[in-house]
Amino acid sequence: MVREWDPRTASSAEIASLLEMLNAILAADLPQDPPWQDTSMREYLSEVMPGERRISWVAQAETPDEGRPGAILGHVQVLLLGDIGVLEVLVDPTQRRGGLGRRLVRLAARRVYQEGFQSMGVEVVGGTPAVAFYESLGFTRDYVETRSVLDLAGVDWSALATTVAGIDDGYRLQFHPGGPPDDLIEAYARTKAELRDLDDGELRPSSYDPQRLRDSLDCLHRRGMQPYIVLALHEPTGEVAGLTEVVVPAQHPTRADQYDTIVLQHHRGHGIDRAIKARMLLELRSAQPGLTQVQTWNAQSNEAMLAVNADLGYRPDRHWCEYGAEVAELVHRLDAQG
Repeated sequence: MVREWDPRTASSAEIASLLEMLNAILAADLPQDPPWQDTSMREYLSEVMPGERRISWVAQAETPDEGRPGAILGHVQVLLLGDIGVLEVLVDPTQRRGGLGRRLVRLAARRVYQEGFQSMGVEVVGGTPAVAFYESLGFTRDYVETRSVLDLAGVDWSALATTVAGIDDGYRLQFHPGGPPDDLIEAYARTKAELRDLDDGELRPSSYDPQRLRDSLDCLHRRGMQPYIVLALHEPTGEVAGLTEVVVPAQHPTRADQYDTIVLQHHRGHGIDRAIKARMLLELRSAQPGLTQVQTWNAQSNEAMLAVNADLGYRPDRHWCEYGAEVAELVHRLDAQG
């Protein structure tokens, strides 16, 4: 049985069943990734930014031969974001190759088409069955990042402290759990705007204006995701010369997500990039003592940041790809295939 599903009103049993399926997928496809926990899971699935909408469907077992009656066997959601529908499909490993995933994509694509959107995108993890699945549906690869993972057990903490101290005179580092203070929001947003012309990815957009940045931070908190910020303040001008962001999700609190790291072009060459990332790791050691890993994503062309990460001990892990499709063509193709 496939039906539209709202996580805000779903039963606790359904949320738990979806989490069980998600962890079964991780065990099959990404066994080195930590399992997710049922902490703020409902909020994670339902909260969105102003102006965005999320639509979800689930496939549930109806008979004993499918599994426990009522168990969630598949889940698809589409986030209507700007001018694109961002797709996410989960299918229990025991139900693969039976057409369920294709059925769920078809359902979501039809809805996105009806909503008037022209394109769909999806994040696809390299080295998993999802690559062949989406390519078989006609999605094409638009963008590739490298995911890297840092094991905190192997970090040389004294070396990190030396790296922090190596920043040039005239710059002061600040640590802000929860997000930048309001008196720095506008300067912070101006620095984030530096990324606008460099960022080729569409599916995880950054916030480039003060109000959207406030909304983004508020949304993170509502979803159970704790942000931490380290910035480099240029003391003569008060400019935010560089920043780095890490989020610790309540759903997998042992592995943090590194978000944007930016150094303004005219402030590069002063040791800011290494210093802010090193300071972040030192602060996380105290703020999140249960944390064991940090993961980050970088464009393959961003050789400078890949080198910084390598110096800090990050290990390249997997390709992380964005695939896209024109909605009308996708709907026509899936309908023709039946």
